[in-house]
Amino acid sequence: MRSFMRLIESQIAKARAAGGLTGLKGEGKPLPERPVETGEQAVASAGMRIMAEAGVVPEEFQIKKELDAARKIYASLSTEEERAKQMSKISSLELRYNIAVEARRKFMR
Repeated sequence: MRSFMRLIESQIAKARAAGGLTGLKGEGKPLPERPVETGEQAVASAGMRIMAEAGVVPEEFQIKKELDAARKIYASLSTEEERAKQMSKISSLELRYNIAVEARRKFMR
């Protein structure tokens, strides 16, 4: 473990000497507050942060937004025919959402 830490420190020193650590986003500002995570939770959080910074939205997040919007529409409908059509759409979105969540969980294992 000590040799790994020395390797990390030497890589940081090398990058600093080459100017690779200047002009970075957030330079000079304190690190954001983040809860301490361990294991799988830390890996998932790091992955989500990287995707968010790159502007990539995981499929399950997009489906969740669509699902929330569909539920709001359902609540505003008045006829049974409209509600039945919207409920069908909600069921389809729920299925897609659950599949996407399960796929991510299997991938993260």
